[in-house]
Amino acid sequence: MKILIYGYGNPGRQDDGLGDAVVQLIEQTPIPGVTTDSNYQLNIEDAALVAEHDLVVFADASVNAAEPFEFTRIHPASEIAFTTHAMSAPSVLALCEELYQKKPTAYLLAIRGYEWNQEQPMSEPAKNNLKKAYTFLLDFLKNPSGYDCHKT
Repeated sequence: MKILIYGYGNPGRQDDGLGDAVVQLIEQTPIPGVTTDSNYQLNIEDAALVAEHDLVVFADASVNAAEPFEFTRIHPASEIAFTTHAMSAPSVLALCEELYQKKPTAYLLAIRGYEWNQEQPMSEPAKNNLKKAYTFLLDFLKNPSGYDCHKT
């Protein structure tokens, strides 16, 4: 099984960098079949990368997620936006399906963040949530097909 962990957000805006931070942690723990990528935001071009995988975990900071994080199954959904400057993970999945006829299993790891100021370090509560999300993700990657999405 080919798995992609894709983190997004702006590491220069405190807790907004949680998605990128979890990717950096995963990169320090090589896991067979798992690849990583990260960017400031999701883009149309990401559909091609997603199409190369059987399972994708999108990781992002969230101001609304329950503490310490939420892990939910997501599905393709075309969303109308006034700009392609920022896309949602379901929109990337919809493009993947439309352009490449691929529909990987996908989840959103929304890690609770608290502070969003420019050029400040990640907040301590967000660092604690990151550790918990990383531990969960490592456990999930051991047996992703056996995961019960109703547990989280």
